Amino acid sequence: MSQAPDERQLLESLRNAEPGAFEDFVDRFGDRIYGFGLRMCGEVEDARDVFQETLLQAYQKIGQLKHPEALKSWLYRVASNACLMKRRRGKFEPRRELSLDELMPAGSEGPKIEIPDPGRLPDEQAASGELRALLREAIAELPEHYRIVLVLRDMEQLSTREVAEALDLAETAVKMRLHRARLMVRQRLEAMLARRTAEGEA
Repeated sequence: MSQAPDERQLLESLRNAEPGAFEDFVDRFGDRIYGFGLRMCGEVEDARDVFQETLLQAYQKIGQLKHPEALKSWLYRVASNACLMKRRRGKFEPRRELSLDELMPAGSEGPKIEIPDPGRLPDEQAASGELRALLREAIAELPEHYRIVLVLRDMEQLSTREVAEALDLAETAVKMRLHRARLMVRQRLEAMLARRTAEGEA
């Protein structure tokens, strides 16, 4: 993936410690880093820590980046490592890894809910605050090593190759984890919506 000319120029400015370069860098990537930290950690305080740690590491180590075209995946690697260092067991996080069979929705009748990419929800679903809240909850319940792949690939819109580079994984491992993460989210959403329907009919 080629970089935009202004992005290459920004990287060069950072390497040369030019005045205003770091401020430009924060303007370009700051919101994305903070949003990623918030989705991964689930807490504002932790997201701020991830944001600050990522910016600090970027400031100190940007000159070590061997391949300028890998700036984005390198930056998410730094942010991902910062998130993993802030690891906390959430109240919804499963205490064991589920098997593939357990991830499959129960029963085979009726249409399955397919929400593989939160960034591409149909307009009528995207407008539903309730569905968005359920989706956030389902993602938050994912084991961390699945959640981070889902967030990077489907929410941050990184390519499979970029996710693999950011997490130091093989692309096949990224694809498998993403597949399992989507199955878990679908299963959880189906259970949530079925419960809401049952409660509404009661």
